[in-house]
Amino acid sequence: MRKSRASTEAVAAREVTKPDEQWRQQLTPLQYSVLRHAHTERPFTGEYVHNHADGFYRCAGCDAKLFSSDAKFNSGTGWPSFDQPAVAEAVELRPDNSLFMRRTEVVCRSCGGHLGHVFNDGPTQTGDRYCINSCSLAFEPATANQEQGDG
Repeated sequence: MRKSRASTEAVAAREVTKPDEQWRQQLTPLQYSVLRHAHTERPFTGEYVHNHADGFYRCAGCDAKLFSSDAKFNSGTGWPSFDQPAVAEAVELRPDNSLFMRRTEVVCRSCGGHLGHVFNDGPTQTGDRYCINSCSLAFEPATANQEQGDG
């Protein structure tokens, strides 16, 4: 099991900080494993892999708005995939050289929770594929006002 690599400086700058025991109580065991210890849920098992509803995806740890359904696409990888965050500053990208691979980890800037990884093989204009664990997300369906562009 791999531990989170958050530095003391990065943790001090987080908007949302909680003791480990509080994270354990708030999150499901799978969410805790993924968000706090950078593990990965099994492909094609997540709640949002096939979700096509309009709305926003928020961090399951701190409720920060991360991704819009407009940026979601079917990558065929078994995890929800997005071509960009809803707000670029909502996520932090860090080098991840674990498991003998070179990847870029995506974490929630607000709480430091591990979300997944970003790859440069996306099919849209951005060229990015944010491959995100479903359990690290909470979906907020669009309201009638948001669907009409008023929200």
